[in-house]
Amino acid sequence: MATDREYQGGCLCGAIRYRVTGEPFHVGICHCTQCRRQTGSPMAVFPTYKFDRFKLLQGNPGAIRVSDFATRQFCRNCGSPLTWRRDGAAELDVFLGTLDEPDLIAKPVDQLWTQHRIGWVHPYPEVRAYRRSRQEG
Repeated sequence: MATDREYQGGCLCGAIRYRVTGEPFHVGICHCTQCRRQTGSPMAVFPTYKFDRFKLLQGNPGAIRVSDFATRQFCRNCGSPLTWRRDGAAELDVFLGTLDEPDLIAKPVDQLWTQHRIGWVHPYPEVRAYRRSRQEG
């Protein structure tokens, strides 16, 4: 009987640890200004899992709402960004850089908010691009 692969991750200081089970059903890149500011990076990459595939193993993340439709979680000690979740959604985005083995995650299939892509960042023409969100094109 096959079992789902488990991936573990956590924050920089080690206070937060989590596990995701199985393969993400989506992997994307986000160029939005909120993701850039939260991560301190030119873009964020996030595998998306059904919420019930995510388990907090250790710690108590902080949460912040910088939009009226989603919550971002982070480590209260070191500030590492951990997750993004739309209100009421059955899925959760995990920031790729917090996984222990990010190379094991599939390549992104799309990129959002490319209208905010920093000019010197490679445009990744092989990855489907949306100027805004998937819903807005």
